[in-house]
Amino acid sequence: MLEQLVAHWARCYPPAAIAATARVAYRGRFAPSPTGPLHQGSLVAALAGWLDARAHGGQWLLRIDDLDAPRTVAGADAAIMAALRAYGLHWDGEVVYQSARHAAYRAAFAHLRERGLVYACGCTRREIADSLPSAHARGCETVYPGTCRAGLPAGRTPRSWRVRVGAAGPGGAPVIFADRACGPVMHDLARDTGDFVLLRADGQWAYQLAVAVDDAAAGITHIVRGADLRESTPRQIYLQHALGLTTPSYLHVPVVTAADGEKLSKQNGAVPLPLDARGVATALELAARHLFE
Repeated sequence: MLEQLVAHWARCYPPAAIAATARVAYRGRFAPSPTGPLHQGSLVAALAGWLDARAHGGQWLLRIDDLDAPRTVAGADAAIMAALRAYGLHWDGEVVYQSARHAAYRAAFAHLRERGLVYACGCTRREIADSLPSAHARGCETVYPGTCRAGLPAGRTPRSWRVRVGAAGPGGAPVIFADRACGPVMHDLARDTGDFVLLRADGQWAYQLAVAVDDAAAGITHIVRGADLRESTPRQIYLQHALGLTTPSYLHVPVVTAADGEKLSKQNGAVPLPLDARGVATALELAARHLFE
């Protein structure tokens, strides 16, 4: 079944169209967070990335995004790998863990700070939300108003560290990238996001920084992931530019939704993938139908 799906994927996303613009060999990746076992939504993302890599004769790497220690579940990484093997989605090379890469994140942070692109922020989430118009605050994402951009207010201590976007940062113009699924995407970070967090108040590195650094370190050329992460892409591209890193090609596939219309997750009813032969065949068929229909 997987061989047929690879051929079908190649017809949807012809390898020649990608190879013509690629300067290096194809390297993709799957980067699950070990917060629990894989479910049907996870399978769709993994299958899409694996198919794209195999259709292009490239490598498909596995990275465990265990940076958020409080949410990491013991043994979840082993369960994820066992499920990928059961579904025939074998990865190339050694597995990388974000928890072992703090030195790389510190180095990237230091580089941005030396360039004057990082500053301390003393605001709480509640304070940020209260400082914005109520209609805006109810939106999908709260835009940081720049309260601490010119320096911490008197009596405040740093809670988190943010990166400057807009005119003070690299480029100054909106981020534009070509999504292989939906075409050109433009995102004005200054208007739509504001200066975003690189180092959280709890001392954890932010997802955006870690992903940008890790993808570059692994030589990732093509990223295939769920459409729910499309809004993260401009921030990662911004950091890639600021750090002098190469920007990969992006393809965001439709996410699997639950009965409530939200992205499928453990919180709204997602169950672990079956590992028996019949269950594997059924889950793969459902994942393929989701990607191709």
